[in-house]
Amino acid sequence: MGEINIPVDVKLFIAVTFSDESVFEKIKLLLEEQFGKIEIQSAIFTFNFTHYYDKEMGTGLKKQLLGFCDLIRPESLPEIKVMTNKIEDQFKHGGNRKVNIDPGYLSAAKVVLATTKNFDHRLYLGKGIFGDVHLRYRQKKFHFNPWTYRDYKSMLVIEFLTRLRRIYMKQYENLIASEDLN
Repeated sequence: MGEINIPVDVKLFIAVTFSDESVFEKIKLLLEEQFGKIEIQSAIFTFNFTHYYDKEMGTGLKKQLLGFCDLIRPESLPEIKVMTNKIEDQFKHGGNRKVNIDPGYLSAAKVVLATTKNFDHRLYLGKGIFGDVHLRYRQKKFHFNPWTYRDYKSMLVIEFLTRLRRIYMKQYENLIASEDLN
């Protein structure tokens, strides 16, 4: 029989897709109120990887990824996704979203995204939320899955996640050291 182990805390990040920069700045403030200080952010980039959001949010979308200082418990991801969906709802206009907020976490081995959409490669996490292992980290680099979104394959996102992972690994080492002391 295998030994049950509780996973260590993980690094929260949130991807925000938007068209209106003033709305985006308000969203960032709300996210910091909810999840603590933003420690690292990607450059804002043109989100032209899919037309999925065009009908609801319009064209000319931009995106930025935000990494937060505080670590989270992996099992808190569903609650975080529910909270970010409520923030999205606050900015709806005419029933359409003005912003898409996608939380996820990074561990030593993987990047997990939270989603409300169920597919064969996603696991149910609770509260109507599924987890998608979107990238795997092996042999000192991220590896894609067949379902990895195109923007998560881009050099800009991979560089952001690599920097975020470096920060996380220092925190991770401190977590492991403190557990060894107990």
